[in-house]
Amino acid sequence: MQDLKTSWIPLSSAELSAEVNPLGAQLSVLRDAGGRELLWNGDPAVWAGRAPILFPIVGTLAGGSYRVGSKVYSLPRHGFARVRPFDIVAASASGATFRLNADEATLQVYPFHFQLDVDFALNGATLTVTSTVRNIGQEEMPASIGYHPGLRWPLPYGESRAAHFIEFANYEGPSIRRLDASGLLSPERHPTPVSHRRLALDDALFRDDVVIFDEIRSHSVTYGADKGPRIRVSYPDARYLGVWTKPGAPFICIEPWQGIADEAGFSGELKNKLGVFTLAPDAAQSLTMQISLLP
Repeated sequence: MQDLKTSWIPLSSAELSAEVNPLGAQLSVLRDAGGRELLWNGDPAVWAGRAPILFPIVGTLAGGSYRVGSKVYSLPRHGFARVRPFDIVAASASGATFRLNADEATLQVYPFHFQLDVDFALNGATLTVTSTVRNIGQEEMPASIGYHPGLRWPLPYGESRAAHFIEFANYEGPSIRRLDASGLLSPERHPTPVSHRRLALDDALFRDDVVIFDEIRSHSVTYGADKGPRIRVSYPDARYLGVWTKPGAPFICIEPWQGIADEAGFSGELKNKLGVFTLAPDAAQSLTMQISLLP
């Protein structure tokens, strides 16, 4: 393995260029062929993230902790992968694979032996990210994984923020979920803000944090304005989709998840947490996201 953790790894195709930070295996730059920035720049005064990997949980834990048997462990929102250095397994002009293995530090907060590989591949106008978590321990392992890419809002093609929308591939259901003041999934369902497959983007949507589609029917969405290029985000394996920004911030996050925040009042074991999958020893599960620039 190469010890290049201090350097972002560049990737390129004829139509896109990207850079990935081995800290968190985080996509940190995405540009079109003209050098225009498509990804949020991670300004810490607004939001320090760019496109973090969420693992081994997605969202917030009730009370900040979870149980495995009789033992209690604490984890911050979205877990620890985003702040851990990954090893670089392979790197080429158009692709790279990053790996995070369980170690003494992770076992203190997540008592499972895992291997998490995040693979990036640029092909033409599409960036494919595949995250694969494998249970390399001897007992069943509960886990969640998710993506959190922040795309520029507005995109750099001359249209206003107000002209931007997210269009779903299929007609979605009549309701969405929201979080409570503690960041937990509230029990109420809310009327969907999607109309005729389009979610018109407005800061008011996000005053109560993320918009959660927990019965997602579409496996892709397109984001942009009626004029100019758009971005398609595809997520064939995701069970949930979150859409989020900080009101007024120049980014929009389109977040495919295999996992979700705790429901308010949840006190069960991690394996019974909503959205968690369980891996048998030596089993693996992947979550794929594709970001494509459409003409």
